[in-house]
Amino acid sequence: MSGTLSIPAGALRGRDFSKMTAAQLEALAKPQGRQSADIAQPAMAKARMPRNGRTYETDAMNQTEERYARHLDGLKHAGKVVAWTYEAVKLRLANRTFYTPDFLVVMADGGIEIHEVKGHWEDDARVKIKVAARMYPWFHFRAVKWVRGGWETEDF
Repeated sequence: MSGTLSIPAGALRGRDFSKMTAAQLEALAKPQGRQSADIAQPAMAKARMPRNGRTYETDAMNQTEERYARHLDGLKHAGKVVAWTYEAVKLRLANRTFYTPDFLVVMADGGIEIHEVKGHWEDDARVKIKVAARMYPWFHFRAVKWVRGGWETEDF
């Protein structure tokens, strides 16, 4: 396979692309529908639009992440957390595959934790955090979810 493929985001949704062959990925990259023979148009992913019509900001926290940031501030005030930062690291999982966790947290005991805030899990997100936990064992990986007035955690 030569060059760079532009695969629509919807073509990968719900698929285990880690086990796809090069030919299968190339087939996904081919534009669907009619196309002029003399004008090559790249396949483009549709932008996600929130229900309220505003555009997503890539560097801004969503409401659940803001709530968790306030929780981390409380833990910092209580002395359990020394510091935390939002989307500060980007972990390489494979060639052109990265994982950017929501929070990097420095605990009072000196441990460094990666916290991922989720309302619900997509398959690819769960795979990425599991792979990252195996590749970077010096971090403690934790997923957090707001459930009925409290934070539910899952460690990886």
